[in-house]
Amino acid sequence: MAVVLDILKNDPRGPRHPEKAHRPDQAVQLKKPDWIRVKAPGSRAWTETQKIVREHGLHTVCEEAGCPNIGECWEKRHATFMIMGDTCTRACAFCNVRTGLPDALDAGEPEKIADSVAKLGLHHVVITSVDRDDLRDGGAEHFARTIRAIRRASPGTTIEILTPDFLRKDGALEVVVAAKPDVFNHNLETVPGRYLTVRPGARYFHSVRLLQRVKELDPTIFTKSGIMVGLGEERNEVVQLMDDLRSADVDFLTIGQYLQPSKKHHAVMRFVPPDEFKTYETTGYAKGFLLVSATPLTRSSHHAGEDFARLQAARLAKLPPALSA
Repeated sequence: MAVVLDILKNDPRGPRHPEKAHRPDQAVQLKKPDWIRVKAPGSRAWTETQKIVREHGLHTVCEEAGCPNIGECWEKRHATFMIMGDTCTRACAFCNVRTGLPDALDAGEPEKIADSVAKLGLHHVVITSVDRDDLRDGGAEHFARTIRAIRRASPGTTIEILTPDFLRKDGALEVVVAAKPDVFNHNLETVPGRYLTVRPGARYFHSVRLLQRVKELDPTIFTKSGIMVGLGEERNEVVQLMDDLRSADVDFLTIGQYLQPSKKHHAVMRFVPPDEFKTYETTGYAKGFLLVSATPLTRSSHHAGEDFARLQAARLAKLPPALSA
């Protein structure tokens, strides 16, 4: 059974999800299957990673979203940093990140992130954020400043970003792409037919177009997107989503099992068995993705460093012999 670390209990600021607090508990409560198992956190390396994060007053999506892989990742000194605070302006039905009115941006955060990356000795770092619909540029310049700060502090570190959709933020995407991250990730999260109930503040085809636009602006940047299954989607909808992403020239697709953070969140409609994830992986490769990660515990930034090396190798293998020599 999955171990989700509930380090954010009893928050003095009140309920994490005020918009969900008065909703009835979800009636559907499926028992977790045997194949969803993770190691409980608590090793020495995990503690050291936590200490560095705490010393700099940083947030990680590992903690805020209750990621089941936190024990494994932090033991390897891998942490996905979450910038622009811990409070999101959206209220997605699946997400455990706090919702509400965020605080002002911390102008010193990019340098704090860069210092932590250097202290952890990261070869590859993932930077994500809450949605900041309250900001004129959605936080695009803050992303760009963070990328540039990491480049100065750790020139050899490759940088992967997992961004919001910058909906109605003209020019924001261009600012982020100009900072030249190595991987630009934006998750679709689910199939278009589930958006109204799962991701009501977002627009499916805007997100697809966002990823396509990254490639138009800078074809050298790897693009990546991910979805959860078990939210009521049908297989044919997932396959169509793959086609939509390939039409946008997306390189890397991740597919993982949705796990319900609380009884107030969207219910798990189905636990997808491992062999079905394998068929998704096979289908994804057949459709032309450079890389597909599809397992019950796959998450966007899980094994990100290893996956980046595989992405580079897959791109090189597709080049004509004269160019790859």
